[in-house]
Parts: sequence; structure tokens; C-alpha cells
Amino acid sequence: MIPSRYLLGLVLFASAPAQAAAAAQDACPPQGIDAGTLQRLKEQKFAIEDTATRNALALGLPGCLSSPDPALRDGIAYEALAQWMRDDQLDVATRRQLRDLLLVMLVESDADGFRRPFAALVLSEVARTDRITPWMSPKERAATVEAAVDYLESVRDYRGYADAQGWRHGVAHGSDWLMQLALNPAFERTQLEPMLKAIASQAVPESAHAYVFGEPGRLARPVLYFAKRGWLSEAEWVAWFGELPARIGDPAKAYSDTVWLARRHDLMAFLSAIYLEADQSDDMQIKALKGPVVMAMKAVP
Repeated sequence: MIPSRYLLGLVLFASAPAQAAAAAQDACPPQGIDAGTLQRLKEQKFAIEDTATRNALALGLPGCLSSPDPALRDGIAYEALAQWMRDDQLDVATRRQLRDLLLVMLVESDADGFRRPFAALVLSEVARTDRITPWMSPKERAATVEAAVDYLESVRDYRGYADAQGWRHGVAHGSDWLMQLALNPAFERTQLEPMLKAIASQAVPESAHAYVFGEPGRLARPVLYFAKRGWLSEAEWVAWFGELPARIGDPAKAYSDTVWLARRHDLMAFLSAIYLEADQSDDMQIKALKGPVVMAMKAVP
């Protein structure tokens, strides 16, 4: 267990006045706690027996999601929040407050490029808790879909992994968020179209960034789970996939333009990821994607 002198810092943080806790949400490490305490907490697999202390610290860790230090950002803040939520160790009030904090982070300035992608990644874990044990209202879920769609469509920072800095991975993290929504039976058919539109916008990004960090495969996963729901007919899937090749650009530039080539690369990687999963799947709804995907592939120059 964490020695008492380190645990004291966590207890003091949990009992801080509201204004101090609010300030701590932008600090990393949270005010009243040092990096050594957080590292010892990680070594103890983020075990905090006191419920109030654990929930309070969960609301203090989002500030570390912006940290340029991957050990704090990814290895402690994200891992702790994900573990606590997957182990059902954060109460609903905390999850709701955490969600609201993260939604604000999505629209804040992010010069270093870590804040928004990691807020989206933790929001995927928040969404997962509602999928496992429903706690959001229909209105809250609708707002979640809107926020996830807006985020994924807005990504223009395509940095993935960088030595020393670690991950940013905005498109992949946004895709993970949509995947959790796709898996949630409480979401409705009417919410499918904007989510598919967001996926299409990044399957062939306008900026013509060539993906190299597995983004097409991550974008494919929510599509597979949408198919599993059986919401779209084969003709509707043919139409959706059929619109993607036009996003590559002017056919006259085929194989003679770097922008065109980058877009073709991304689209073929996305279609190939879906085809491979559909080919190996035992689910007939997912397997039925093979035909529409092949048609789209054949339409790509």
C-alpha cells in the first residue's frame, strides 16, 4: 500500500475546498500531490480504498491529459481513469462531472496537441460505462453523439506517435469513442448518419495526410459494429461506401499527384481493414459488408 505520508496528500486533495479542486483540474500533478505520489499509486495498480479520495482524484487527473510527459499523461492519468471506470470504482456523479470536464477540454486551446485526443480517449471510457450499466439520459446520449461527431470531424492534427513525446492519435481516439457508441444498444438509428459522416470525413481526410499509425483500422471498427446492428440494408451500404472513392479527388491527377496518392492510400487502407474483418467474421450482418466494400474498391482508380 502507499505509505501514509503519501496517502496524506491524496486525502488533503480530496478534502480541498471546491475552488482549490477546480484549480487542480488544470494542474499536473494535481495541487497538493507530487509526481512521486502518482508514480507510487501506479505501482500499487491505482488502488485507493477510500471512495471519496478516489473519486476526488479522478476529477483532478484530467489536467495531466495535457501533459507533454507521456508517463504522466498516458501511463498515469489515462490508465488510472480507465482502470477505475472499467472496475466500476467511480460513482455516477463523478462520471458525469468527469464527462463535463472532458467535453470542455475538447474545445479548449491545444497547442501541443495532447489535450483534445486524450480527452476523447477518456470520453470513450466514460461512454463505455454507460454501455455496461446505463446511467445517462436519452438527452445526454444525444449530446454525447453530437460531441463525438464534432470532435472526429474537427481533427486536423494528424500526429500519431513521436519519440519522447508519445501518442497524440486524434483520429484513432475519436474512432474509439464512436465504437463505444456503436456498441451501446441505447443509441438509436437516427443517430447513425452523423456518425458515419464523421467517419467518412476522416477515412479520406481533406488534408490528404497519409496514415501510418493504424488509423484506418480504428476507423473501421465502429463501422463493423454499426453493421452488426442491422440498421442499413445492403443497398444503403453500397451507397455509403460508393461515395468514398469520389473523395480522392480529380481522376485526371491519378498517380501523378501526392495529394491524390495520399487520399487513395488512406481509402484503400480503410476499405481493406473492413474487408478483412468482414471476411473473417461469423456475423452475417458484418460479413454482408464484403460486397459493398469490393464494389467501392473496384471504383478506386
